[in-house]
Amino acid sequence: MDSSDAPLHIGRAAARHGDRMRPIDSPPAQDPVTTPGAAAAAPFDPPFDILEPGTLDSPLVFSSPHSGSLYPVCFTQIARLDAQALRRSEDAYVDDLFMGALSVGAPLLRARFPRAWLDVNREPYELDPRMFDGRLPSFANTRSIRVAGGLGTIARVVGEALEIYAGRLSVAEALARVDTLYKPYHEALRTLLERARDRFGVAILVDCHSMPSSATRSFSGADSARIDMVLGDRFGASCGRLYIDVAEAELVARGYRVSRNKPYAGGYITESYGNPGAGWHALQIEINRGLYMDEKSIEKGPGFDKLKRDLGDMAHALAAAAGPAQSQRAAAE
Repeated sequence: MDSSDAPLHIGRAAARHGDRMRPIDSPPAQDPVTTPGAAAAAPFDPPFDILEPGTLDSPLVFSSPHSGSLYPVCFTQIARLDAQALRRSEDAYVDDLFMGALSVGAPLLRARFPRAWLDVNREPYELDPRMFDGRLPSFANTRSIRVAGGLGTIARVVGEALEIYAGRLSVAEALARVDTLYKPYHEALRTLLERARDRFGVAILVDCHSMPSSATRSFSGADSARIDMVLGDRFGASCGRLYIDVAEAELVARGYRVSRNKPYAGGYITESYGNPGAGWHALQIEINRGLYMDEKSIEKGPGFDKLKRDLGDMAHALAAAAGPAQSQRAAAE
């Protein structure tokens, strides 16, 4: 199978709009920020990988936005935490878990930069003014719930509210991270989805994440500790019922306990790219980290290989379910 490590640098992020994706409105042009931009991108060259199948046979597109595991010296030098502590927000090994995407003829997009450096599952400018020297631009969203919780586009905390940075960052640094990492990632994702939609008549995004084993305990009592997966379709708004039904059935048949939309209904990516009526489907999957890794050492556990096989089987089932949609599109044309 072929793979491509070269990122797609095409400029602007995108959001769904009818049969095509439209670029997100860009903020007013700023003065060039050469040095911070270079510093923001340099440790992550390329900033993400696009792993392509040998043959493109499926409308599925897999995205792993939080599995980046590069923690360069320039990051740890400005952080009050070491790299091991910073990894508490990382969806460790999730990209590896979903390598079965390639075997069903689907691409996998994975970030190389860590979520603690930049979170692409946020609006582009969800920024906390307390983190920066100087005034943020007027287009920044400084009052979102995620910003208030310290989890904006550039996070303030990881884990149990552990402060990341030893001091304030410059505004130029924040804007440079968005320009050099966030926007190219979303443009690459948009391009992959449009390719799938154009070729197969439908595009199905599987947005891949993991969650701490403690994450679900508070939402439905002690029994919720047994939840293995959470499937999110924003309560039906981002994905056709067929695909979430298939995913759940495949996982339940393999012994996993699955919840829908609680406590995770889907984030910015699911919301932005899901438009089932126009053939754009976006399904988020959250995997309990206790299934496959030691959460303290962040090492793979004995359950990793079985989980990887089971997720590969789920991917095959989703690809098969997409067949009727492709046939209906071809008949309509």
